[in-house]
Amino acid sequence: MSGMRIFESGLQPERTLLAWRRTCLVLGLGVAVSIRFGAIADPLTALLIGMPGLALVGAAYALTSIRYHRATRALMNDPAAAISEGRSIAAVTLVAVLIGLAAFVFVVSRSEVVSRWTSTAS
Repeated sequence: MSGMRIFESGLQPERTLLAWRRTCLVLGLGVAVSIRFGAIADPLTALLIGMPGLALVGAAYALTSIRYHRATRALMNDPAAAISEGRSIAAVTLVAVLIGLAAFVFVVSRSEVVSRWTSTAS
C-alpha cells in the first residue's frame, strides 16, 4: 500500500487546463465581438474597453499554462499538495465584468429613453 501513487499525471490538472483554455477562448471571442459591435456606436470607447479585455484574456490563457505546469510539478513531488492561486480566476472575472459593463453602456447609449432624455435636457 505504501508504493501506491495518489496522483496520476494527465488527469485532473490537464482537464482543468483544457477547461480554462476553453473559457479564455470564449471570453476572447466575446471581447472581439463586443469590440466589433461596439465600434458601430463609438469606435474609440470600444477599443479602450476591448483592448485591455483582450490583454487580460491573453494573460489568463498564459497563466493557466503556468499554473498547470506548477500544479503538475507539485503533485509529482508531493501527491497531497494543495495548490491555490487565484490570478487566473481574477483575470477571467475582470474580463467578464468588462464585457458586461461594455454591453450595458452600449445598450443604454442606444436606448430611446436616454436619447429622449438628452434631447429634452438640451
